[in-house]
Amino acid sequence: MFLARVVVTLKPGVNDPPGLTVMDTLKNLGYDSVDSVRLGKYLEVRLDVPDLTSAQASVAAMCDQLLANPVIEEYRFEIAEIPD
Repeated sequence: MFLARVVVTLKPGVNDPPGLTVMDTLKNLGYDSVDSVRLGKYLEVRLDVPDLTSAQASVAAMCDQLLANPVIEEYRFEIAEIPD
């Protein structure tokens, strides 16, 4: 059993209106040192596959097909084996 931790973020240069809203609100709360905010997604996916290579291939395919929009987003992930 494996646990994948996936982070999906907007590609550089893609507008992030929710990130701008959070940044403006933080500044209004007095956090003047905030220079930028980018929002993304964090997902945890448990996989019952035989080995790490299979887990990596499955997670990459999931990201390419559903979890990330390849036109405007990029992703990274790490996978750890879950002890029985």
